[in-house]
Amino acid sequence: MNTGNQPIIEAAPLSVEAIVFDVGGTLIEPCPSVGHIYADVASGCGHSDLDPTRLNDQFAEAWRAKGDFQYNENDWERLVIRTFEGLVSEADCRIMFPKLYQRFEDPGVWKVHADVLPTLDDLAGRGFRLGIVSNWDTRLRPLLDNLRLEGFFELISVSCDIGFTKPSPVIFEHTISKFGLPPDRILHVGDVYEEDVMGAQTAGLQALHIDRTCSGEKGKLCQLTDLIPLVKEAWI
Repeated sequence: MNTGNQPIIEAAPLSVEAIVFDVGGTLIEPCPSVGHIYADVASGCGHSDLDPTRLNDQFAEAWRAKGDFQYNENDWERLVIRTFEGLVSEADCRIMFPKLYQRFEDPGVWKVHADVLPTLDDLAGRGFRLGIVSNWDTRLRPLLDNLRLEGFFELISVSCDIGFTKPSPVIFEHTISKFGLPPDRILHVGDVYEEDVMGAQTAGLQALHIDRTCSGEKGKLCQLTDLIPLVKEAWI
């Protein structure tokens, strides 16, 4: 297992049968941003002229401090309250929360990264078995369906169903069991190093880190299509 700060992309292609992906930050992103969506919902509830940039910053700070986050509605409500701290009262946040929670069910507030469909089309066409391993809640499956992504995936492992969140090896072990493959025949791709790379490697999977802000740094996928030449069909 790689113990460095970044995964190592081997010079030789990675020989695998299945490839599983994180969702948020890897396949899709809120659009135009979390802060814009929060500000729009708040405006509809009587709190106008909130700065999306400040909300983005406060959401990022709240996310870093989220601790043991189980992706249930109570956890999301606490995160919303922290995001609006100093801008909207806690009581008003609780009133607003159901509308905000529902808004993120809407496929219109999500964008599928431009490099996703070409990558999934190529991998599926070559016969790789594809799956999802995501820290998310019950909204994920309908969202993937509405975004026309669900059909690519043989297996969707969601933390709310498994009862464990990445980087716990349990959610990856569940995926291994469902695929019925040796763990080193499965590759996981995600944008959070600790959760997606270290978590997957702890369970014995191969793993790659995607970072769309990178500029060719060794050990990272700078776009998802970079994955296409890096994988080799293990069954050939």
